[in-house]
Amino acid sequence: MEYNGPASGVQSEYWEKPSAFSLLYNYPNPFNPGTTITYRLWRSGNVKLRIFNFLGREVATLVNEIQREGQYEVAFDASDLASGVYSCRLSLDGSIKTRKMTLLR
Repeated sequence: MEYNGPASGVQSEYWEKPSAFSLLYNYPNPFNPGTTITYRLWRSGNVKLRIFNFLGREVATLVNEIQREGQYEVAFDASDLASGVYSCRLSLDGSIKTRKMTLLR
């Protein structure tokens, strides 16, 4: 069976299966009010992509579903949030990656 890339998310003309679970830096960063978060999954699993404020309170859940391996991009609109530093937390079946993001008004 041939693998043709992710079922959803981003596909490009040349796509290579990721060899690791990774959360890339969001762009732009700093941002106002929107940014794009990119991540790669090396295997299928239960994926959660959540945003937390500096107090550790969850302010948004962007993804909470089972996804196939591949690369994904998710848009995050922070129009209703205050300026500050936020954490983007990606989890795949218990493994966690975190990146800081800065919202500037």
